[in-house]
Amino acid sequence: MRVSAKGRYALQLMLALALREDENLSVKAVAESQGISEKYLEQVIPPLVRSGFVRSVRGAKGGYHLSKSPEDYSVGMILRLVEGSIAPVACLEGSGCAHCRECVTMDLWEQVDRAISNVVDHVTLADLVDKQRRLDAKRQRESAVSPPC
Repeated sequence: MRVSAKGRYALQLMLALALREDENLSVKAVAESQGISEKYLEQVIPPLVRSGFVRSVRGAKGGYHLSKSPEDYSVGMILRLVEGSIAPVACLEGSGCAHCRECVTMDLWEQVDRAISNVVDHVTLADLVDKQRRLDAKRQRESAVSPPC
């Protein structure tokens, strides 16, 4: 399975919203903070809004925010929404070839699929928020200790 730019950007957007869940963020603010093209990000948002993952607020203090708590979103939910199937081969999607029943590699692909799903379905946005905040705190401590050159 290869996650496309759309999948990566959707996850980055959701993480940015989770990190500042008490605010409405504009597309421009997210694009700048995440280093993503604003135009590309505008293509990622509609499926997230249609699915109810993200809410849009109009007005001067408008923007986007998560519809639910970061704990309620797994990485797998987000990737499947924007990517579709995350199965490593088409055979696992029910549209396999005529040889699927006697294919010796089928068990391997099922194991790979379970392993991928196990990871992405058990990591939540809240987990990523915690990890990001720890990383930011570590960077801040290191910059306070290290004198500028």
